[in-house]
Amino acid sequence: MANGSRQAAWEFFGTDLKRRREDAGITQVELGARVFVSGGYIGQFEQAIRKPQLDVAQRIDEALQTDGIFERLWKKLIKDQPYTEYFAHAAGLERLATSICEWAPTVVPGLLQTSGYARALYLASNPLSPDEWIEEMVGLRMDRTRLLKDATRPVYWALLHEAVLRLPVGPSDVMAQQLEHVTELVRSRKILAQVLPFSAGAHPQMGKAMKLMEFEDAPPTVYTEGVLSGSLLDDPAVVKRVHADYDLLRVTALPLEASLDMIEAAAEGYRQCAGTT
Repeated sequence: MANGSRQAAWEFFGTDLKRRREDAGITQVELGARVFVSGGYIGQFEQAIRKPQLDVAQRIDEALQTDGIFERLWKKLIKDQPYTEYFAHAAGLERLATSICEWAPTVVPGLLQTSGYARALYLASNPLSPDEWIEEMVGLRMDRTRLLKDATRPVYWALLHEAVLRLPVGPSDVMAQQLEHVTELVRSRKILAQVLPFSAGAHPQMGKAMKLMEFEDAPPTVYTEGVLSGSLLDDPAVVKRVHADYDLLRVTALPLEASLDMIEAAAEGYRQCAGTT
């Protein structure tokens, strides 16, 4: 299903939700209370600004007595979208965010990846997969990276642990191209990036990647990933705590210019290695 068709389908989801809610004679706030979200969230579902998670769609069916129609529609839309189920919602929110702050302890964030780096990651995780599948996955990853090239791109701030620079993903020339791509994005003022050096020692969120997203007319969220799983967290207290951890990481990291110097030096090191092989 093409992106435009998929968006139209989510708009149908929202329109049908609004119609059935109004037929039941309840407000957005009342429905939100029954399914444990805010009335504002219900409004965003109805406008197709946000997509409900599966458990919310199921509770909407129960509240409106719709015989599972919203659960079935949700599963159909998720099945037909290009990303894994646990990441699909987060990928949609990236396009709506006004601000994205990422913490990357081991791997360059997806929005910053080059095709060579992404290909090496997919090959490492899927060594028996056919080339066609690998290239399809790389293409989807590259589609996401276009977000940072748009004139309406979000403010993007990446915190990279030094391990991201030192862990070779693919051949040396792939790593050189990847780090040079990050520095180019910084130099062209499309992103901000800092490096947390090994010398910083222990720090908040050790080993746990996270993405904080803020929006124009919606509460902020945090996305975290585990083994073949992901979680979107929007409880205000949780988001506040994660934001505090991110701020601690930011003040512990190298300053912006020193971070850029370290990334460029690492890229040059890989470039020299590539030239000697």
